[in-house]
This record gives sequence, structure tokens and C-alpha cells, in this order.
Amino acid sequence: MGVFEDMSRLLEERLDEFLKTHPGLELQVLEDQLREQEAEVQKNLRQLAAEEQEAQQNILKTAEEVQRWHGRIAKAEQAKRPDLAQAAREREAAFLRQGNQQWAQMSLAQQQIQQYKALAEQVQSRRQDVRAKIRQQAQSKVPQTPPTPQAWQETATRPDKNFFEAPDPLEARFKELEMEQELDALKRQMGK
Repeated sequence: MGVFEDMSRLLEERLDEFLKTHPGLELQVLEDQLREQEAEVQKNLRQLAAEEQEAQQNILKTAEEVQRWHGRIAKAEQAKRPDLAQAAREREAAFLRQGNQQWAQMSLAQQQIQQYKALAEQVQSRRQDVRAKIRQQAQSKVPQTPPTPQAWQETATRPDKNFFEAPDPLEARFKELEMEQELDALKRQMGK
């Protein structure tokens, strides 16, 4: 198991190094991840919409049952049958409780739909930003390469004009981390 973890870590490190030296590919990988997240969010939205629709139908059926048993209460009272009237009241109350539970389920589905819509907008916006960066890189005539580790160390020890103009791979990695954390936070909020 340790060998597998070491090999996996080594492959991830090699992939990270490769992506750093090829920033266009890194953006493409990020766009692919965002596309997958967008598809997953859309799938969840469709599922929640179906759940909401089902809950609405169940609420309508339950409301019909409440009305039916309410009518039976009146019939039993007119027929001077308190035993039947009491049983009908209990059945009506049970359907009312069931309706309240169904209403709560529908409300929860509606809240989750709103959260997923917000997440979908954020993912779509981030994906558009990444696409714009990919187009911008493709249009630029000079290929952008990140500074070598030696150049990074030199600029890190003496900040000058070049330090702020050169692409900063560490900054890019932190931005990616922050974006992932925001997405995870939103996912956790939607899971509640």
C-alpha cells in the first residue's frame, strides 16, 4: 500500500511539473474540471426539480384526501355517528401531518435548487474566465513559460520590476486552491 501511495504521489508531482511548464494545458485541465462540475450541478438540478415536482403532486393528492375525510366527518355527524366522526377526524389529522411533511420536503428541495443554481452560476462564470484566458494565451504570439526554479529563487530574494511582471505559478496555484475551497464550501452548504 505504501508503494502505491508513493507511486501515486510521484505521478501527481510529475503531472504538476508538466502542467507548470505548459500553462495552456493547465488551463485546459482546469476547464475540463469545471465542465465536469457544471455537468454534475446540472444533473443534481434536474434530480431536485423532479423531487420538487413529485412532492407537489403528493401534496395535491394529500390535500384531496384531507378534503374527502373532512366531508366524511360532516356525513358522520349528520348521521349521528360520533364513533365514525372521531375516526374520520383522526384520519384527517394523519393526512394533515403527512401534508406538512411533504410541504417541508418540497421546501427543502426548493432551497437546494436555489443553492445549486447559485453554484451553477459561479462554476459557469469561472469556466468563462478560464476560457477567456485560454483564448488570450492562444492569441498571444509569445509563449508564456513560468520562470525556472532558479529564476524564481532570484526574484523571490530580490523583488524588483520583473518579479511583479512575470507569471507567478505559486499565485496561480493559490488561486486554484481558493476556488476549490469556495466550491467545496458551497457543496457543503447545499448538502445541509
